[in-house]
Amino acid sequence: QFQLVESGGGLVQPGGSLRLSCVVSGFRLDAYVIGWFRQAPGKGREGVLCIDGRTNYTYYGDSVKGRFTISRDNAKKTVHLQMNNLKTEDTAVYYCATGTRAGCDPYEFNYWGQGIQVTVSS
Repeated sequence: QFQLVESGGGLVQPGGSLRLSCVVSGFRLDAYVIGWFRQAPGKGREGVLCIDGRTNYTYYGDSVKGRFTISRDNAKKTVHLQMNNLKTEDTAVYYCATGTRAGCDPYEFNYWGQGIQVTVSS
């Protein structure tokens, strides 16, 4: 019953901004941990930003802190990832996911969206 669908990816120049959205169904945002993750070619999946819907505590990945922001709209069941000052190394497939365990470790998340490509290039 859990479903997550990402949108908003694409091509952007270095220094630009992009806003990703994840519409969820089958569960309440305020009862689960929701996160954004990314995976570049040949690399493992890493946590970007996660928010615990029960406490509003936010977990940041070191590489994006100060540039990316996560937000949620419980009524619309949507989670956003606002990405500013993008760098070429931000290029990856981005996923939203949910789980019940506190933190932002991808191994602890149970349900995943299909992923969406973000390419940062001049």
